[in-house]
Amino acid sequence: MPNLQDLRAGKPGYYPDQAIYAAYACAQLGLTFRDLDGGSGLLFGVASVRGELCFGGGRCSYYPQNHATAATLATDKALANALLQRAGVATLGGRYFFLHDRHRGLRPAGHERSDAANYLASLGGRAFVKPLTGSRGDFARVIDGGELGSYLDEVARYYDSVLIQPVAAGEEYRLFVIDGEVLYSARKLPPYVTGDGVRTLRELVSEHDRALRERGLSVTVTADAAFDRVPALGEHCDIAGRMNLSAGGVMSMADAGEAAVAASKTAVKAIGLRLGAVDLFVDPDDATAVRVIEVNANPAIRFLESCGRADLILAIWRHTFTSMGLL
Repeated sequence: MPNLQDLRAGKPGYYPDQAIYAAYACAQLGLTFRDLDGGSGLLFGVASVRGELCFGGGRCSYYPQNHATAATLATDKALANALLQRAGVATLGGRYFFLHDRHRGLRPAGHERSDAANYLASLGGRAFVKPLTGSRGDFARVIDGGELGSYLDEVARYYDSVLIQPVAAGEEYRLFVIDGEVLYSARKLPPYVTGDGVRTLRELVSEHDRALRERGLSVTVTADAAFDRVPALGEHCDIAGRMNLSAGGVMSMADAGEAAVAASKTAVKAIGLRLGAVDLFVDPDDATAVRVIEVNANPAIRFLESCGRADLILAIWRHTFTSMGLL
């Protein structure tokens, strides 16, 4: 019976994680995995004596137990925040702004690009900004007032709207919830580079950013003069900002506390999901002070492979196959 390492070693680098994990779960659970797209892993079938269902890799929804309405609401960070606030869950707040004039007649006033500068000023000229429907930490970063125009120009090449929020801080966690129970909790830490005593921090980060470009992600902003220094050999240098694994962040299993667990369960239920990952801040001085960053209806789970928790990958896919009537 193949293990995850064997399956990954036998696939090209672009083969989607979810297809690898589905094939692994099929082998463990006695189901049949069929690649339906010439070996790309972007379309695959899973069959049992009860029938066959098709699943998608890549940008497709990983989890068919989530109905389309709930998954779509989770994708829009502003709509999701409204549902969370309605359920009494603390969020980071913020307002959304559109970057193009198309469809302007179909939306309320106060959310145009021309309104964004005034809102940023109301936050003191500094805010955390990210695409409204973005993922994997793409273009998510703190900006100051003078950067707003150039930032929006760049984001407008790929997205049609952004969410501007007050800058927040705290210990960041991800909690994975299935049918009202937390499957695991993990602490999120920023990406980092290690000094070699020769290259500047800017050069080290540039090397880190090459991998981001290949994955279609925005790169690190290195305009600050602090990036010109040469870190000592072996010096660990965090890259502040986004903590997504896809952007080079680090995760490790950790208990986020009872308040975080309660907020995560409520958040997933408020949006109508059966399965979701909740990213949130916990105040390091008060574990009851929790604010939800966002709810992900299509969370990646490669972290579980990296920390040797194939059992949790199997539990997720068992839930999926059972929900879809294959088990």
